[in-house]
Amino acid sequence: MNNLSHCLSDKPEAVVRHDWSRDEVRAVFELPFNELLFQAQTLHRQYFDPNAVQVSTLLSIKTGGCPEDCHYCPQSVHYDTGLEPEALMDIEDVVLAARRARQAGATRFCMGAAWRNPKGRQFQRVLEMVSRVQAEGLETCATLGMLDAEQAHALKAAGLDYYNHNLDTSPEFYGDIITTRSYDDRLNTLTHVRDAGIHVCCGGIVGLGEHREDRVALLCELANLPEHPGSVPINQLVKVQGTPLQQQPDIDAIEFVRTIATARILMPASYVRLSAGRSAMTDEMQALCFLAGANSIFYGEKLLTTGNPDTGADDVLFAKLGLHPA
Repeated sequence: MNNLSHCLSDKPEAVVRHDWSRDEVRAVFELPFNELLFQAQTLHRQYFDPNAVQVSTLLSIKTGGCPEDCHYCPQSVHYDTGLEPEALMDIEDVVLAARRARQAGATRFCMGAAWRNPKGRQFQRVLEMVSRVQAEGLETCATLGMLDAEQAHALKAAGLDYYNHNLDTSPEFYGDIITTRSYDDRLNTLTHVRDAGIHVCCGGIVGLGEHREDRVALLCELANLPEHPGSVPINQLVKVQGTPLQQQPDIDAIEFVRTIATARILMPASYVRLSAGRSAMTDEMQALCFLAGANSIFYGEKLLTTGNPDTGADDVLFAKLGLHPA
């Protein structure tokens, strides 16, 4: 039996691999839809409670004014989206937000700052935020842009559990979306994070105008990292007025679910996060995503600067589907 057949058999085995070819990933992605979901759900149950969903809260601790030109991002200085830049938050305000998130049921608290890379005194303040949030009994996560090795080790010493740094899309399509930071820059940051002993949170965005082959290539890149990301956020593009992608056509819902299911099969032990874009998804689409192996969401009305279902709506959806926080 060859390696791919483990994921195509009647009883798929949870084989964690880092040597996927694009042809193999494409073969999984293009399975008949029912078969794809069966394979993904079967593997999911070997590692996770199928009715448990890890719940995170994301807070923008420094908003806007980012020098990068990511075509999807309302926080870029290159685009007029009506977003007013905000300075780095006070530490006590961040701790209060974390406390409220924990009381609302979140188990992980993610802090995002619109920087190319953190510097100086501001970085020192972030280190204190991480330490204080961890003391609240929450897993800690940060997304601060590019890191060097010294910064990654400092975050680890402060108690950071996860660092988010997405690849966004395939290496081939990446230059159509971002020109101010290279694909290798992103991979280098992931290396620094892994070497420091911090769990990696890394995924991508679908609906940017990429082709299916780009989605295949992105998932192949993620699955072939030296260690699979502990969390794999799959974002659906949120089309923000003023960004170059504001008129981008919607991605097909079934294609999105295929992306979730393939991520689950390729990275069976990772949390697969149904991330940005949920506000535009029906309950039925989200239900299919959970069936396909998604087992993490952001909980709260806002993701950095864009909308997210409110906690009441998520509570209703969880009750309807019989899901519970992990």
